[in-house]
Amino acid sequence: MNVGDIIAERTVHLTRESLVRYAGASGDFNPIHYRDDVAAEVGLPGVLAHGMLTMGVASSVAIAALPGTARVLDYGVRFARPVVVDPQHGADVAITAKVGALDETAVRIDLVVKHADTTVLVKAQLRVAADSL
Repeated sequence: MNVGDIIAERTVHLTRESLVRYAGASGDFNPIHYRDDVAAEVGLPGVLAHGMLTMGVASSVAIAALPGTARVLDYGVRFARPVVVDPQHGADVAITAKVGALDETAVRIDLVVKHADTTVLVKAQLRVAADSL
């Protein structure tokens, strides 16, 4: 691996069903994630994907490209914009995973995460133990 190498690119399609399934798995049943009327009442542009779902989907793209022996040391993001999930068309989240830095102990993988050409996660970075790759 070298700094700048793209290790994975993928677009993940989310639907309202994805949100309901995630709510069941996570226990996060906040109605802004499945009810248009509640989202509108609180001033949101529509039903939003769970932030942790977006974060998990993004990391899964990078992790799937790594060997099974890879050990993630840490992962962090800053939420910049929401992912609005249309009731009929859903939402596409585009993820690019690129080597941002490396040293003898760790490889930092930078994630670019976009929805509708808008960056939704910033400073999305995974650090992976170098000796596990």
